[in-house]
Amino acid sequence: MTRMLGMRRRRTGALALTLVALPLALALLVAPRPAVSTAAAPISVSQAVARQDGSVATVRGYVVGQPTATTTVVTSGFPSDYAIALADSPGTTATSQMVYVQVPSAFRSGFGLRSNPSLLGKQVDVTGRLTAYFSHAGLKDGTAFSVVGGPGGGTTDPGVPAGYYDAAAGKTGSALAAALHDIIDGHTTLSYSQVWEALEVTDADPASSVNVIEFYSGRSVPKSSNGGDPDDWNREHTWPQGHGGFGTSAGPGTDLHHLRPEDVTVNSTRGNKDFDNGGSAVAQCPGCFTDADSFEPRDAVKGDVARGLMYMAVRYEGGDGFADLELNNSTNGSTPYLGKISVLLAWHAADPVSAAERARNDRIHADYQGNRNPFVDHPEYAEAIW
Repeated sequence: MTRMLGMRRRRTGALALTLVALPLALALLVAPRPAVSTAAAPISVSQAVARQDGSVATVRGYVVGQPTATTTVVTSGFPSDYAIALADSPGTTATSQMVYVQVPSAFRSGFGLRSNPSLLGKQVDVTGRLTAYFSHAGLKDGTAFSVVGGPGGGTTDPGVPAGYYDAAAGKTGSALAAALHDIIDGHTTLSYSQVWEALEVTDADPASSVNVIEFYSGRSVPKSSNGGDPDDWNREHTWPQGHGGFGTSAGPGTDLHHLRPEDVTVNSTRGNKDFDNGGSAVAQCPGCFTDADSFEPRDAVKGDVARGLMYMAVRYEGGDGFADLELNNSTNGSTPYLGKISVLLAWHAADPVSAAERARNDRIHADYQGNRNPFVDHPEYAEAIW
């Protein structure tokens, strides 16, 4: 398996954290007082660190220790049950990449590290207020704490089979990418003609059963208006066919995790371009911009774009007759490479996974391909690899 032109980070010297199963009773603990979270899908720790605005959010991260001072997090000999530190990777040691979580008294018996040292390395969801704690990026006044899934972390999405990501537990960098490839490889492929019908389901407009939502433009258009004429919608390869030469072959050419409905004219404007910020406004695509070698979609789907491309880069590694698709930090022309990864990571962080994106992932897995996009189920995998 080749790597992404040096863009898949190898995290060496990271602290290995033992993952020990918690009793079933700790799978979900809720405070004894009523509380309603205003948060939707969980956000990552990096997003929580950047968004210290006093708002309420559910943060998903791995327990990496107990903060005892602004720049000190201990990983053994825990002095109390009052606080935990979360990070997007279980091997994180840099306190700047952690959020410090206040553990209210109602949750200390189940989520304090002195009482539960086996919590170290577990992935948890915590709902609370994004505000400083220990003079550090924090989460306070928690109203809900829960352990996420099976060994090494899972997901709260009921569409994910138990144990689906077990082989990826505790891995980072190239090892994580390889594990994810093995998990999602060998999926059921569609013909290019079958993609039409599938997109009518996966990208249907929830407000109108006879329409689909065009991906870049956001327009709701009749399912029946698919084709090749102006104002029709067609099958957009977010990973361009020319970046790997796979065309419309069953496999990367028909993979629903990156194929989307789009207006014919907008699709033509995007063409074979990489993704980057800037350029001139795109006709018929509000919020989109383009220049000679790059395309910028509207803000509402930037994270969706990034996660679809990350899936492609992990799924197609050159071992099944297709090119080894790789993300890099360039604009590339007609090569198996696609960029820019630095921009895609920023989009991934700025536009978190939505309920609609999770539902689409579930549908593709259950009804069409039998595999999932790991970066929708586990957004933290992106930073752990690139």
